[in-house]
Amino acid sequence: MLRSILYTLITWSVLFTFCVTGLSSRDKQVEGFFSQSGHTNNWAVLVCTSRFWFNYRHVANTLSMYRTVKRLGIPDSNIILMLADDVSCNPRNKYPATVYNNAARILDLYGDNVEVDYRGYEVTVENFIRMLTGRVSPDTPRSKRLLSDDRSNIFIYMTGHGGDEFLKFQDAEEISAYDLADSFEQMWEKKRYNEMLFMIDTCQANTMYSKIYSPNILATGSSKLGESSYSHHTDHDLGVAVIDGYTYYNLDFLEKIDMTSDKTLKELVRQKTRQAVEKVSLS
Repeated sequence: MLRSILYTLITWSVLFTFCVTGLSSRDKQVEGFFSQSGHTNNWAVLVCTSRFWFNYRHVANTLSMYRTVKRLGIPDSNIILMLADDVSCNPRNKYPATVYNNAARILDLYGDNVEVDYRGYEVTVENFIRMLTGRVSPDTPRSKRLLSDDRSNIFIYMTGHGGDEFLKFQDAEEISAYDLADSFEQMWEKKRYNEMLFMIDTCQANTMYSKIYSPNILATGSSKLGESSYSHHTDHDLGVAVIDGYTYYNLDFLEKIDMTSDKTLKELVRQKTRQAVEKVSLS
């Protein structure tokens, strides 16, 4: 039985990645990672590092995770959402003031209850690192602060365009795997987390956590060194892809559960393994 809402989200996602990358021998380690947690609060940091219309899917990825963590019990007060926020009202959006993650357009992710904390050109490497490490100016509002402590479990999700040990921020700058690792170490030294899951959906994603050296962190990504991260499908009316495959398949499982779910890690692995086999057989 899963012990908390954040535990539900992060253990399933991590275990899925370990299995598809051939690390299934670590299943017991993953299952036990959060089993003795003494945490008292959960936080989520959700970051879309892209802007421009053709990156619609990255916005949808992030808003999809935002909706999921809220539905599973993490309130807006404990969520930091960083988003360029430039597609919902883009003149090329055939459906103004909306963002969808499926071509059927069943669910508007933008809706009436989205609190974007860092918007537009506020989404920078400096602001991201300052927010993680708590090195913000005294006049920074609460909504822009990660007010975590040594009893906090933190889920960090990032999506955008990346490469070998780097991730672009709005095509203007980059954060490196070393920058990320050092930021996490500062968080640990300053007692800003108890346990953490870092999830990233971008090309060569796994290289972004290759330099992490701090304790109590599990990391998961959509692709290995030299691999690309692909979109799942396109909305032809919008003319753009609306979600990436890695995020889509995580949500495919997570959207079928709620806070009372008794789903197990084994069931997630079984479902993801079956989907991977079906995908290979069709290709």
